[in-house]
Amino acid sequence: MTAPLTPPPHDHSSQHAWHAAPGSGTAAPAAGGAAHEQDGPGTKTELREAAMITVGVALGGLLLGLLWRWLAPNVPLVSDGTAVYLKDSEGEQAIGVDGTFTLLALGFGALSALVVFLVRKRGGVPLVLALTAGGLLGSVLAWRLGVWLGPTQDVVAHAKEVGKGVTFPAPLKLGAKGALLAWPIAALLVHLGLTALFAPRDPDPFEQYQGRGPWGAPPA
Repeated sequence: MTAPLTPPPHDHSSQHAWHAAPGSGTAAPAAGGAAHEQDGPGTKTELREAAMITVGVALGGLLLGLLWRWLAPNVPLVSDGTAVYLKDSEGEQAIGVDGTFTLLALGFGALSALVVFLVRKRGGVPLVLALTAGGLLGSVLAWRLGVWLGPTQDVVAHAKEVGKGVTFPAPLKLGAKGALLAWPIAALLVHLGLTALFAPRDPDPFEQYQGRGPWGAPPA
């Protein structure tokens, strides 16, 4: 007689032990997912924060416009009854108007970048874009507000109102429109510098697997 040919039972525990072993490869994706969640806020949160930063920085243009109107030098004009002329044709008041706006905008750019960095030290593309867009919007708002608060734009009517030979200020205007970029450029550079120097570093994704065996399991 011969013994029945029955196949030996399969030892499933040895083949799939790595699935259930502590610290096995199955646990690695979960750890990686947790690390990914800790890297930063989600996309919706970043977009919401970016929108708030854009609006907040742009509203700073109101203060910039007030300071520009207050600190910018007046450009003196005079009328002879038939035409309006610059009282001092060689004066540098017009250059001072543009220079005042540029210097104030640079200061506002650096200040806004510092405030945003202190509020949210972790950088990110949405935050940088929001800071830049807010600075540009703030510059435009400051420019238009300063012009609106300044002397009237109707020079002829103003000359008739003050009379012949009487000096009066010219309308406030920004001759060099490139000054509108001073705020966003300063904010971008200062924020990038602060982020490079003081922002927390992202963890090395390979550090958690150093010293592990196959499938992420600890070595025997």
